[in-house]
Amino acid sequence: MSEAVLEGSGDRPLGVLDTLVGYHLRRASAVLGNDFTDAVGNEGMRQVPFAILSVIAANPGIRQGEVGITLGIQSANMVALVTDLINAGYVDRRQSFEDRRAFELELTAAGKKMLERCTKLLQEYQERLLADFSNEERSVLLSLVRRIEAREIPTNY
Repeated sequence: MSEAVLEGSGDRPLGVLDTLVGYHLRRASAVLGNDFTDAVGNEGMRQVPFAILSVIAANPGIRQGEVGITLGIQSANMVALVTDLINAGYVDRRQSFEDRRAFELELTAAGKKMLERCTKLLQEYQERLLADFSNEERSVLLSLVRRIEAREIPTNY
């Protein structure tokens, strides 16, 4: 049985790695992370702040903690990330009227423009990346990745 050889593997067989979905997803994620930077790096945007802007845009007035839960970002990290977005002029944070301990987030006009620019660049990139995929293949790919993503993450591994 011949073993597949992955580019970047030094042209060496991967052994059991070639059968592990997680290995290939990690490799694909690394490629996509680099490509994200290539696509929107000139805008000064990174993946996590982009994700935060996207969630806030889809949920105006969302609480800071809810954004963190949605994206799997720890509370302590969310504070610094949101503060950076506020300092950049992309997000407004205000105290909740219902719970004075909570903060609600909204995009500023500059934040909406930044999100629009980055989204356009990323959609153009995705079109190039998936140009060889049919619409059905794109749908299946996204569906399968979402199914994996939706699984519970074990805490004892």
